[in-house]
Amino acid sequence: QVQLVESGGGLVQAGGSLRLSCAASGRTFSSYSMGWFRQAPGKEREFVAVILRSGVNTYYAASVKGRFTISRDNAKNTVYLQMNSLKPEDTAVYYCAAEVSGEVHTTPSTFDSWGQGTQVTVSS
Repeated sequence: QVQLVESGGGLVQAGGSLRLSCAASGRTFSSYSMGWFRQAPGKEREFVAVILRSGVNTYYAASVKGRFTISRDNAKNTVYLQMNSLKPEDTAVYYCAAEVSGEVHTTPSTFDSWGQGTQVTVSS
């Protein structure tokens, strides 16, 4: 339904910042809810943040609230995840996902399209 490509991952020291980007190909990007998830080795994919179609309503996992900010630029078909005060526990592959209904969802199974992921590694 939509193709997603993440970028911006890399290696950063604890306390540092990264900004992830997710570029979407769909013409109806503005109607989607867009989410960020992450998956560390040996763990299930977990919710990080979601932004609704309007860009006004955002939701965050408790573990990242106050440190991460999700935003979107519908004119550029792009969603961002600004990550500040990074911790080693944030190390994971980060995935961008689209939910076509535009509703609030925080579980991976409710999202329709996924990017390939980008690695974020936080060193101590």
